[in-house]
Amino acid sequence: MSRAEFPEVTTVSGAVRGRREDGLVVFRGIPYAQPPVGEARFAAPRPVRRWDGVREAYSFGPPPPQEPFGPEDPPADTTAAGDDWLTVNVWTPDADTAARRPVMVWIYGGAYKFGSADDPAYDAGRLARDGELVVVTFNYRVGIEGFARVEGAPANRGLLDQVAALEWVRENVSAFGGDPDQVTVFGESAGAGSIAALLTMDPARGLFRRAIVQSVPGTFFSDELAVDIAGTIAGQLGLRPTVADLSGVDPRKLPEAGAVLGGRMREYAHRWGPVAHTPTPYSPVVDGEVLTRTPWEALADGAARDVELIAGHNRDEYRLFLLLGGLLGRVDDNLAASALNWFGPTPDAEQSYRAAFPQASAEYLFELVQSDWLFRMPTLHLAEAQVAGGGRAHLYELTWSAPAGGGALGACHGLDVPLTFGVYEGLGAMLIGPTPSPETETLSARIRSAWTAFATTGDPGWPAYDTEQRLVQLLDTEPTVTAYPEEASRRLWEGHTFTTLPLTTS
Repeated sequence: MSRAEFPEVTTVSGAVRGRREDGLVVFRGIPYAQPPVGEARFAAPRPVRRWDGVREAYSFGPPPPQEPFGPEDPPADTTAAGDDWLTVNVWTPDADTAARRPVMVWIYGGAYKFGSADDPAYDAGRLARDGELVVVTFNYRVGIEGFARVEGAPANRGLLDQVAALEWVRENVSAFGGDPDQVTVFGESAGAGSIAALLTMDPARGLFRRAIVQSVPGTFFSDELAVDIAGTIAGQLGLRPTVADLSGVDPRKLPEAGAVLGGRMREYAHRWGPVAHTPTPYSPVVDGEVLTRTPWEALADGAARDVELIAGHNRDEYRLFLLLGGLLGRVDDNLAASALNWFGPTPDAEQSYRAAFPQASAEYLFELVQSDWLFRMPTLHLAEAQVAGGGRAHLYELTWSAPAGGGALGACHGLDVPLTFGVYEGLGAMLIGPTPSPETETLSARIRSAWTAFATTGDPGWPAYDTEQRLVQLLDTEPTVTAYPEEASRRLWEGHTFTTLPLTTS
């Protein structure tokens, strides 16, 4: 076996062997923490045990236990794959300890209830090759294992996993040719929400220098709400939401309880408020220990002023959920009125939205207020909080329409992911098609170039955001820097504070 073809690297826990692929050296499935099973179930991640010899790092580690992506998808079968859910993967131009290349660390999304680094959509080959930098991806616990508020366990275990993975990067990435002082975290949807949380967490301080958040969700739970939701999930199994009770259930079977609740969440709207109308019962919890404040409050107080930030959203975020929910072309005025009242920023939100968008159809209003509540305004407000706290932020909006369906999906949620990686499988195939057009490839190359330039220099190629000019990069076939284009929505939400979602009644 040629060492040139199968390079070996020594990490703090032992030696690993990767292989050359398309001009890169790739390592997959390296443990960064012990398997969180047995006595470690529902615990904070524990340091990985050192191994002897050389560990082959050719294959991704198994995905964490999770619900299927959609109701028609079979549950993920990880029985044969083992319990090593907490693993990292590295793409590097060369495992040269003297190289000191910038490092990008991807945190996947998935509504805090599904996702894994083995998704073909997250193949980091093009990003690492084109940017001549090191890219790391990793698994973290999701759903009940990672985010349910379990009595006797720390809150936000998925976030604690992310901190442990970033600590692994700090301790080991130089052996793969990376610079531990030049780390940029980037993530989309729940991955972006996770990064927003990491920006506020003391254990994460100093683990990354820059951050890119793509479509930040505005859902952070109060402890009371999280406890009530966890009790409801466990109750479906006749159990209490405690470590003692839930540890008796196979981790691969436990997600079924969350999946059952997912179809019935609206029954709890009188207790859970707007979150009962979302696809997930999980979010980061402001528990007072792991998370002490929301990201918007913490950043406005300067918690991340030393971290350079890119924040952005897609123009038509919620349209993807209209498609997945079978609602495209089926929203009437009653549904629109209900959504405006549930999700709008003020008691008179329905009247305010209708006045601000007098020509809008019922379906567009239904989509717009949920795009604003869930992703667009939380992202904008995060950038503004960073600036208010003395930091720097660059803002973007993706305005390019997905080619699939003749452009009917617009610039919907998730469209930025295949453009970021230049990989058109999974969601990318659904939104873009298996064969990208030259226009698609040009836009993808432009985004990859901006992201890798930011990771290298802190400058993505457009001006920083401020609350006077409000300059924003529009990501489209013709890149444009302009004043923030969603001014009508911005004004409607100007006085709104994104805070923890409460438990409305006991």
